[in-house]
Amino acid sequence: MNTSDLRRYERLIVEKQRKLSSSPGEAHSPVLAAGGLEGDLIEQANADEEAELHIQLHQTDGRLLRAIEEALARIKQGTYGVCVVCEQPISEARLEAVPWTHLCRECKERERTAA
Repeated sequence: MNTSDLRRYERLIVEKQRKLSSSPGEAHSPVLAAGGLEGDLIEQANADEEAELHIQLHQTDGRLLRAIEEALARIKQGTYGVCVVCEQPISEARLEAVPWTHLCRECKERERTAA
């Protein structure tokens, strides 16, 4: 991978990191309390479901931020764009779609089918 491509991917990754870190939405908002004992059963169930959704969003954002940090570390180590499983180059199309990826398409598919 040439230097200009590497810098471009780094910019894409850092921009995504900034968006996640600075968004006033789910990433930094406190998780809403569950329904508790107030209101009827439907209101309690809705509040519980909304609290669960907020927890899942926090977890997803956390995983994405970790993947971004790992991608930036791979750039510094000189291993960015290489699959961590098969050690083959990750396709440009995949890096364009998911610049923080650490798996080539084939290894990602194997991971999905194994899960």
